[in-house]
Amino acid sequence: MPTLLRRSVLLTGTMLLLRAQAVKAEATPSTVTRDPSYPFTLPPLPYAFDGNEPCVDAQTMELHHDKHHAAYITNLNAAVKDSGQVAAMPLSVMLAKLNELPESIRAAVRNNGGGHAYHSMFWVVMGGTGGNPQGEVATAIARDLGGFAQLKSDFNRGGATRFGSGWTNVLVDANGALSLDTRPNQDSPLMDGRRVLFGNDVWEHAYYLRYQNRRPDYLAAWWNVVNWPVIEKRYQAAKAGMLGV
Repeated sequence: MPTLLRRSVLLTGTMLLLRAQAVKAEATPSTVTRDPSYPFTLPPLPYAFDGNEPCVDAQTMELHHDKHHAAYITNLNAAVKDSGQVAAMPLSVMLAKLNELPESIRAAVRNNGGGHAYHSMFWVVMGGTGGNPQGEVATAIARDLGGFAQLKSDFNRGGATRFGSGWTNVLVDANGALSLDTRPNQDSPLMDGRRVLFGNDVWEHAYYLRYQNRRPDYLAAWWNVVNWPVIEKRYQAAKAGMLGV
């Protein structure tokens, strides 16, 4: 192989390797404390589209991530690009100060900023193997939520009875106390200065291709792909005051 061509191949290979390493680093659980800022970008999935099969199908994951989440980001960037003070805020601050934002962009930030925050959390708390929580999260669940079996029952009930679209969540405060929460649409607990430890999306686009109108079946299956090690990292970050979205 000619020297110039060999160097070109090596350079291309090196660039591809560095890019792969950068994407992998961005998508690892270390990003669970991330608090996005403008210009907002679509975080990569930390697994392949089929990484949550059979509980969540690959086509749903691709559409949900590449279309729905991407649209929230596009709309959020468009809403804040001409508002310098707003664009300078981290996403969690932007949502916490929602009522102080210009009225003309408030609804767009609420819906699209909330959607971006929720989904940035949602991708990283999946891709696991389910099972039982371990470590301090397990202790907190037993202390505050009546144990894991009770949590699953209450969490699933909250998601199943949420009329229309929304989210069912476990919230965490700075002391590590947990509480259950359900909200409509993309209304984020960040609007109240609260943090989501983990949550499940009950918009129809999150499950309809596989489960149709059987939302309770989706909620029950979802526990099989929960990533407890990531949730434990989020729990520790929350107690340290470092959990972003």
